[in-house]
Amino acid sequence: MRVEQRYRYVWKPLVFIAALLPALSMLAGVFGIAGQRLGADPVEELLLTCGKTALNLLLLTLAVTPLARIAHRPQLIRLRRMLGLFAFAYAALHFAVYLALDRAFDASMVVEDITRRPYITIGFTALLLLLPLAATSTQRMMRRLGRRWQHLHRLVYLIAILGVWHYYWQVKRDVTEPLVYAGILAVLLGWRVWQRRGARVRAAATSTYGSATAPGRT
Repeated sequence: MRVEQRYRYVWKPLVFIAALLPALSMLAGVFGIAGQRLGADPVEELLLTCGKTALNLLLLTLAVTPLARIAHRPQLIRLRRMLGLFAFAYAALHFAVYLALDRAFDASMVVEDITRRPYITIGFTALLLLLPLAATSTQRMMRRLGRRWQHLHRLVYLIAILGVWHYYWQVKRDVTEPLVYAGILAVLLGWRVWQRRGARVRAAATSTYGSATAPGRT
């Protein structure tokens, strides 16, 4: 089996199933399947599971490129879009649970929360920014937007920052876990800054060398 076929028929289905497991676990908890229970505060547990899963998948999406380059496995990039779409799906489900179960579709309460509770403002902003990324994730949209597609999808860095910030402000006591997320995000963003700086240095060196060795130069 060729590498392309292995990723298409083996790795992609495995990643799909793994990303679906948290949703299946929550569904089992809701209906009490296989002894699963949601705990004393089911709505809070659903909110936390959806939010953390969205954040985990978002960070995994950002980790794909570094892993692909470090491991010399460019085929890993094929998994990035699926991870990103699952991150959006869980973020949307997180908001849906909040809207339907926590606020019972009370629009006035939702608007008040978004405008007066900063951590909800940040989380809602992150969700809104995810919408155009999910809508333009197809190959057709990539071709249609051209270079603008790359500029648009760089919003994922801001979205990840807002997501971690949202989680940090939501936690009222022990902020250890949000700080771990912040540390992981800092490493992923720092790697990109380092790579771009290195690329600029190499480009400048190449330009200087080319000028120095051009005909007529001494």
